[in-house]
Amino acid sequence: MENIHKFNPQHKGLESERKCDASTLIIFGASGNLTRKKLMPALYNLYIDGYIKNDSKIIGVSRTYNDENEFRDAMKKAITESEKESKCWDEFSGMLYHVKADTNDDSSYESLKNEIIKVEKKGGCGNRLFYLATPPESFDKIIDNLGKHELNLPKAEGCWTRIIIEKPFGRDLESARILDKKIGRVFREKQIYRIDHYLGKETVQNLLAFRFGNSIFEPIWNRNYIDHIQITAAETIGVEDRAAYYETAGALRDMVPNHLFQLMSLIAMEPPVTFEADIVRDEKSQVFHAIEPIKYEDVQKVAVRGQYSEGKVNNENVTAYNGEPNVKPDSKTETFAALKIFIQNWRWAGVPFYIRTGKCMPKFVTDITLFFKKTPHMIFRTLAKEIHDTNILSIQIQPDETITLNFNAKIPGAGMQLKPVVMDFDYYSAFGTKAGNAYERLLRDSLAGDQTLYSRRDGIEAAWAIIDNVLDYWEKENTTEIPEYAAGTWGPQEADELMHKDGRRWKDL
Repeated sequence: MENIHKFNPQHKGLESERKCDASTLIIFGASGNLTRKKLMPALYNLYIDGYIKNDSKIIGVSRTYNDENEFRDAMKKAITESEKESKCWDEFSGMLYHVKADTNDDSSYESLKNEIIKVEKKGGCGNRLFYLATPPESFDKIIDNLGKHELNLPKAEGCWTRIIIEKPFGRDLESARILDKKIGRVFREKQIYRIDHYLGKETVQNLLAFRFGNSIFEPIWNRNYIDHIQITAAETIGVEDRAAYYETAGALRDMVPNHLFQLMSLIAMEPPVTFEADIVRDEKSQVFHAIEPIKYEDVQKVAVRGQYSEGKVNNENVTAYNGEPNVKPDSKTETFAALKIFIQNWRWAGVPFYIRTGKCMPKFVTDITLFFKKTPHMIFRTLAKEIHDTNILSIQIQPDETITLNFNAKIPGAGMQLKPVVMDFDYYSAFGTKAGNAYERLLRDSLAGDQTLYSRRDGIEAAWAIIDNVLDYWEKENTTEIPEYAAGTWGPQEADELMHKDGRRWKDL
């Protein structure tokens, strides 16, 4: 097939440098927020940038829209609300088709198959990418029917069929294993793309470049130099219209075994031999396998939960979580979770990883910070009362994508007075452009056959195993009061105590 872009032969084998193959993309849940706010703007931008060929097709599957025109009108509105203008809309809209179908109705899939074949006869090729942008309770039915109607198989020799599945990948270890077995009966692992949009963010990918593309950092990236690592994902919003989902999930399930553990794996993994998908994912999985699952009797020592009460965020009054619509007044669902984790391997033995996430917090931020050990002997200690105890390296994922290094420098003038200073990298300042949409990168990779930034079955299950006892403990202890924190603060007092008992404190964000 013809390449859209010429590329350096030295880059052959780096899937991200390859073109996106022409394909038919079938989106289940075409009327949902994910499709309208993320997927369709991302696909449109990829089309403008030349990564999606004109003979590709996009088929939306939903019960909402009656025909193509209604679907196209809704998608045009979604795109005009995104960052880029709809200057190429007429050309792009010609790629859009719609099938009105109930994905829970088995009889819908034969007509869907016929429609896919009909659309493909208008041009395009036999490559197919299925995207499950639906609630997780629909996964089983869709996957089973794709198998029954042989839509899981390549259309012809030389063609491919793939499937993208949105998180959550289960709700605990047992359900994750059941889901993986069901998917595995229909699709091979090479066909399965478990998407975590955090991994599509530029600064997350920059972690790999930062660590393995610079010789000055890797020698100190270990227990000999690093005291501890903090990973924070804070949101200023509450549950909004997601209360029905959140009541069954909570902060731990929603954020930790996927987003935050994925960030941790990139920070902690060993250098891969090459930047190939399976090799990179092998190293990430090794991180999860090196973490001993939290024991049931140790949950109170290393895990903290909390729930936001009334307060103010950005000077606006916030209702307590248990006063939100569709939330039970006596709900014990956590909106904040913090963990202390140890990776039991040669590189990280004895280095704690502190992880926290929460809603209705003072700032929207995702931050990874490495705290280096103190100097063995501070000869300037009597002259630098305000000096930082340690050097700090911070990698901010959002809202701004930056990397900053705090170190100590001498203040100009007489004497030897030191002051902390900052050396920083900002994506926009360095490259003159904003970081791309995470879904653009991940969709492009799926069309190019690159699974590097997608999660793999063994890593998913190993991540759930780490926190399975925490989930079990909190569920069984639901008769006790859950610690509260006022909206607009950084979590319950118990989270601070988790750090203080180790002689540490959370980074001031």
